[in-house]
Amino acid sequence: MLDRDEEIPMARTVDEIEAEALNLPEDDRARVFESLLLSFQGPENDETARAWAEEAQRRDQAMENGEEPGIPAEEVFRKAHSLLQ
Repeated sequence: MLDRDEEIPMARTVDEIEAEALNLPEDDRARVFESLLLSFQGPENDETARAWAEEAQRRDQAMENGEEPGIPAEEVFRKAHSLLQ
């Protein structure tokens, strides 16, 4: 039983959880990302989601190592915009 002077812990907000997750080391963020991604998929899509998460990690690592050049966001958005017209 709670004492009247005892504080009741408040539920964390989504913003607080997001900020905490963004401060995690990269491997832990990838694990959280994968878990969240899989939560949107049905069991029949778990393997596909896992494969995409692994591919995203591989691409991220390749970019960090300089093995794969990135594409500037402006170029991506310009190309996407032209495809939608």
